[in-house]
Amino acid sequence: MSTGTTTTTAGHDAHHHNNPHLAHHFATPRQQLESQKLGIWLFLTQEVLFFSALFVGLMLFRSWYPAMYHAASKELSVIQGGLNTLVLIFSSLTMALAVRSAAQGKNKQTLWLLTVTFACACVFLVVKYFEYSHKYHVGTLPGKWYTYTGLPYDNAKLFFGLYFCLTGLHGIHVLAGMIVIGWMMKKAWQNQFSAQYYAPVECVGLYWHLVDLVWIFLFPLLYLVG
Repeated sequence: MSTGTTTTTAGHDAHHHNNPHLAHHFATPRQQLESQKLGIWLFLTQEVLFFSALFVGLMLFRSWYPAMYHAASKELSVIQGGLNTLVLIFSSLTMALAVRSAAQGKNKQTLWLLTVTFACACVFLVVKYFEYSHKYHVGTLPGKWYTYTGLPYDNAKLFFGLYFCLTGLHGIHVLAGMIVIGWMMKKAWQNQFSAQYYAPVECVGLYWHLVDLVWIFLFPLLYLVG
């Protein structure tokens, strides 16, 4: 009995030694992959619930103050919002292609696609910087910092409070995505991905698609629905 146990343990240890990407508490790469997928889907579910609550609040706010909401939304730049929408949609495409190339073990191609995705995120934040800068200069800021006189509504600052809250939270998620994409770029540079190990790219890809999807809802609700 002891000999069999020793042999099994030795085989198990050798298995781990031959696969450096397999954590010690998983028996097979497949088990590890399924656990990682379950974890990311649970995380994305709570993110969906979080943003859904904010979207419901935004729609309720619009139903309470339709005239003010309509007028205030016209102060947003549809061109800048539309540009950022196109940038994020394109970044979703490059991220999906990066996941596929990582699964095929094409690390150089994966690195290039992740770099393009990272660059798209940078473009998004640069456009958002110019958009925020304009609002700072004209005074369409939230709360007590609201000094804009171009709208005949005393509660217009509430709209911009929601605008900065929603887009700011989304921007934080974009920054978080850039950090993990940068981590994936490092792994691709080190030729770590293969058909047996590409789960990190897939998980980051799922997160990035959610970030893009949130903006696809934010853009019409803030910039167009009004």
